Amino acid sequence: MKKTSLDAGLCPRFQFAVELIGRRWNGAILYLLQNGATRFCELREGIPGITDPMLSARLRELESEGVVTRTVQDGSPVRIEYALSEKGTALSRVFGAIGEWSHEWVEASAPQTKAGHRSSRRPASAKHTSKAPKAR
Repeated sequence: MKKTSLDAGLCPRFQFAVELIGRRWNGAILYLLQNGATRFCELREGIPGITDPMLSARLRELESEGVVTRTVQDGSPVRIEYALSEKGTALSRVFGAIGEWSHEWVEASAPQTKAGHRSSRRPASAKHTSKAPKAR
């Protein structure tokens, strides 16, 4: 009998990667950093609903994983910029694929919360399924 990838179980590397980029706010941060080096205040303005402490924590996490770099430029005032590392830049293909998927499968008028996330956990495609009428 031929073994399938399911026989081996869930790959821990895959699970770690998905949870890292899927953690709340991380995807938005990484997406915005694809445009180049960005200051903290620009990231905060670009992500509705994120707080300063949460943005700081997420940037530290992404930096500790080697996905984001932090550069301090001397001057008055000190200027700090965040950018994608080589490892982070490699995620552009992933975000491109997610973007293509979203344009095909997520409704443009999908309900949004203040933070820009869907208010319902039900996928957009679930709205399109028809239920069989109940038997009487």
